[in-house]
Amino acid sequence: MPETDHLVIFDTTLRDGEQSPGATMNKAEKLRIAKALEKLRVDVIEAGFAIASQGDFEAVKAIAESIKESTVCSLARALDNDIDRAAEAIRPAAQGRIHTFIATSPIHMKHKLQMQPDEVVEQAVRAVKRARSHVDDVEFSCEDAGRSELDFLCRIIEAAIDAGARTINIPDTVGYAIPEQFGETIHQLLNRIPNADKAIFSVHCHNDLGLAVANSLAAVSRGARQVECTINGLGERAGNAALEEIVMAVRTRQDLFQIDTRIDTQHIVPASRLVSTITGFPVQPNKAIVGANAFAHESGIHQDGVLKHRETYEIMRAQDVGWHTNSLVLGKHSGRNAFRTRLMELGIQFETETELNEAFTRFKALADLKHEIFDEDLQAIASDTRQKEEEGRYGLVCMQVCSETGVVPKANLTLTVDGKEHKVEAEGSGPVDATFKAIESLVDSGCNLQLYSVNNITSGTDAQGEVTVRLERGGRIVNGVGADTDIIIASAKAYIEALNLISRGGIRQHPQVADV
Repeated sequence: MPETDHLVIFDTTLRDGEQSPGATMNKAEKLRIAKALEKLRVDVIEAGFAIASQGDFEAVKAIAESIKESTVCSLARALDNDIDRAAEAIRPAAQGRIHTFIATSPIHMKHKLQMQPDEVVEQAVRAVKRARSHVDDVEFSCEDAGRSELDFLCRIIEAAIDAGARTINIPDTVGYAIPEQFGETIHQLLNRIPNADKAIFSVHCHNDLGLAVANSLAAVSRGARQVECTINGLGERAGNAALEEIVMAVRTRQDLFQIDTRIDTQHIVPASRLVSTITGFPVQPNKAIVGANAFAHESGIHQDGVLKHRETYEIMRAQDVGWHTNSLVLGKHSGRNAFRTRLMELGIQFETETELNEAFTRFKALADLKHEIFDEDLQAIASDTRQKEEEGRYGLVCMQVCSETGVVPKANLTLTVDGKEHKVEAEGSGPVDATFKAIESLVDSGCNLQLYSVNNITSGTDAQGEVTVRLERGGRIVNGVGADTDIIIASAKAYIEALNLISRGGIRQHPQVADV
């Protein structure tokens, strides 16, 4: 293998993570996350799938223009148009990579590609060569490698390396692998492929059996030197290997792995919360590393042990992954300059002074409602401001909800539709139900409500509540997110944002669904 002094972290939150149902992000949101990843010192940021849509292309290009410390990568199928589009998108990058792939398992080659193995090898070689005509840094993936025949993997990988691929990725696309078997696969590939020493071997594991992190670590122990992962394990179906778990497992168990990442771990928790806020996918309390209970001790025996000597029950320090950042940063007496400075430290920048002024107004209003303003509150303010600035068909002007014991709850709302105000009201089984029914009485969206979730952004009874609403219509799924110290208002904001997202439409190609 080529010499490498660290384990390369390839983050695909902005590409594979965005394929989670309803997790679609706009360009500004992707750019915020990319800057957080750069601050985290991620080696490679897979910014998107450039040919999927014009929006994806523009987001990849904007990230390529802004990110200087990390390599910016775009995914591309083994198709000329895909590769050329990816090359155009990453052209402004200080360091750019094209990641091309083709399926290699018998089931995919037969039923999806409808190609013979020889044709697949030929297509892979042609794709890698075309990518190399644009950039030096080319990654080649064998889609569904976890169910591919080892002999065929050896053959196509050797050809891809000869064609110029510098990184070879072995994805467990459907989460089928078991750690011992997957680690042995990596070991066999490294030892059987004659030119394996000319490429970095990578893994990309899905979590369908809950083994994504375990499979990735098994591969690292057998010679893989790049792991593809996402913040919070976000991704299709059951998700991907979680970046925070990979990084801290390798760092904590140096006795076994004897290699480390370049990740600045103190930015892990802030990045986790940013991704959660933007996508509307809350982090479960017992999630490793970034969950609210990750460093909490309820048991009396555990508490006693930690007080006497922290390492009796803690293998990591909470501060090392960024939990200390959950601290008071601003109050109602803070000025505009302090507000702007703290936003910049969090990687939040507004394109116009108008947006900044709107965010500052929201900050002041929130500071009147709650004494302590945390970084998470500022993230929510930024997201809420951008939602309002984006043009949408629907808007909330004001609302009044009555909920009283023994009385049917009623909601009265004033909404805008295409700039025109309308007053609506409805009754429901509860205040949220009444609010949603009032909105639907006007818009008649035809959507199915798939998820309604409430989480507190910070601690305390005066905390902002963050509501996620997932709507489905015609097979398209979107997540709307709203935040407010009033849960009912937050619910209305989330529902209206979801309606705006679904009304915009837009077609994105899925990278695994297409004719080669």
